[in-house]
Amino acid sequence: YCRMQKSLARRGPDQRGMYLHGHAALIHARLAVVDLENGCQPMVLDQGGEKYILVYNGELYNTPELHAQLAALGHCFVSHSDTEVLLHAFAQWGPDCLEKLNGIFAFAVWQQRAQKLFLARDRIGVKPLFYALRGDSLIFASELKTLLCHPEIPPQVDAHGLADVLLLGPGRTPGCGVFRNVQELKPGCCAEYTVPQVGAPRLTVRRYWQLTDHDHPDDFAATTRKVRDLVTDAIERQLVSDVPVATFLSGGLDSSLISAIADSHFTARGKTLQTFSVGYQDNKKYFHATKFQPGADAPYIRKMNDFLHARHHWVTLDTPELVPALYAAVDARDLPGMADVDASLLVFCQHIKPHATVALSGECADEIFGGYPWYRDPAVREKYGFPWAQSTAYRASFLKPGVLGGIDPASFVDTRYQQTLAETSIRSGLPAAERRMRQMVNLNFKWFMQTLLDRKDRMSMYSGLEVRVPFCDYRIAEYLYSVPWEFKDWGGQEKGLLREAMRGVLPDEVLWRRKSPYPKPWNPSYLAAVTAELRGILVDPAAPILRIIKADALETLLASGADNPIPWYGQLMTTPQTIAWFVQLNYWLE
Repeated sequence: YCRMQKSLARRGPDQRGMYLHGHAALIHARLAVVDLENGCQPMVLDQGGEKYILVYNGELYNTPELHAQLAALGHCFVSHSDTEVLLHAFAQWGPDCLEKLNGIFAFAVWQQRAQKLFLARDRIGVKPLFYALRGDSLIFASELKTLLCHPEIPPQVDAHGLADVLLLGPGRTPGCGVFRNVQELKPGCCAEYTVPQVGAPRLTVRRYWQLTDHDHPDDFAATTRKVRDLVTDAIERQLVSDVPVATFLSGGLDSSLISAIADSHFTARGKTLQTFSVGYQDNKKYFHATKFQPGADAPYIRKMNDFLHARHHWVTLDTPELVPALYAAVDARDLPGMADVDASLLVFCQHIKPHATVALSGECADEIFGGYPWYRDPAVREKYGFPWAQSTAYRASFLKPGVLGGIDPASFVDTRYQQTLAETSIRSGLPAAERRMRQMVNLNFKWFMQTLLDRKDRMSMYSGLEVRVPFCDYRIAEYLYSVPWEFKDWGGQEKGLLREAMRGVLPDEVLWRRKSPYPKPWNPSYLAAVTAELRGILVDPAAPILRIIKADALETLLASGADNPIPWYGQLMTTPQTIAWFVQLNYWLE
């Protein structure tokens, strides 16, 4: 138990707690954000003849409303922590409390007298929750590394887990924990585990929320008003904290909207917001515009600095800092990730942590409002398969024969693609173009967005920084799912609806700026450094990667320089990132 708890120390550096009784061991490591004195966990409540014990990671954004409802029902509180409100909510409503929660969370409640454990994860999947059944035990944790501390869960990967890493990584099949017999509780799902007096324990899992298509009742003007209200409310709710709060600021639409609304909120209360931007040494010197990265961020960040009342921090990263962080990023994610896209975020968060414990970020606006190129380019949109990963054959060309047993790479990926399409909610009577947009949204929600949320959670929590994602408010996702594509792409502009809805909130130059993704290093020193790392691995006959990956295929990759035309994953993972991914893969295998 102590080893498992210690493995969470980075995630929860402020307080440790443990509840041991009979069949149950509940372990917690706390990052204190609200009610620093009274929010300690595990938290215990005796009520109605039952004893409830809660461990919880996350934040509730509708705590005041829930507190008032519960108080009216006779509940008494000794703190203002959302943890206590969540515990009372479960005692009052049981699993039905999930319908009332607005927040990011993974939690477990043990009912001592009933000998039942309840697990739940937030609707969108911002906070992680893994579990494994071993004999008569259910073992669960926020991170894979914590599960692997348990003697019943050895670090073994079978052919299916390896296929997930090699063919889909850094994505993962929904619910797949990669390691043998380890699963992840899917977003919007909950589970109940019962320890009976006689017979075998029983685990039941059910989905309590999903995106559901419905008629969209509003015209464009009403839709813009609704979007403005939802986005503004989501951002303002997520500023609640008893510790310093900051925002990420890239100069793009999403982070700028969050920063502007947070800045107004802080200024009205006589406080100063802190904003943070990340860049790379000499990127200005080597940057060249591409279809996906049409311009540099710095001019727009400066424009926002002039516009806001905030205190801004520039964080500039360089190759000597980024390369070692590739390994730390694997430690954080417990899997090979998005290479320098992970590593740079990890280091960026380390720079933020001395100034703030909570930060708001713009992830998921592109998935919900349709900002990615694969939403908007008809040729890409209609292409079969995952639009950000058309590289299955290329990936398979690296694998040694027999590595995946009898698994056929194309069939493995195709099965997952088809299953996601089959699970997409599409109301009857929609034209083909609208049907495809529902599929695209669901594909992004189940796959690409989860990769980014994994990245954001693990890289930030590695430094004890809680990053919140206001665009992941489930109310926004529910409303936008059925909005017609002509509204979302209003004026032929990516996220045109969001831009129209938020007129006046930002300077026009920023409001109408073309989308530019998370920045990556352009300095050739980075390519040279990761190339040297991989060459060092290739000359080591004991390197585990050489048991599964063809050395000559890696040599061909290294020889391609920066010109390899096949991205590994998404628009950011080109040659330098692919090389770095193989470096991460070898470290993970070690």
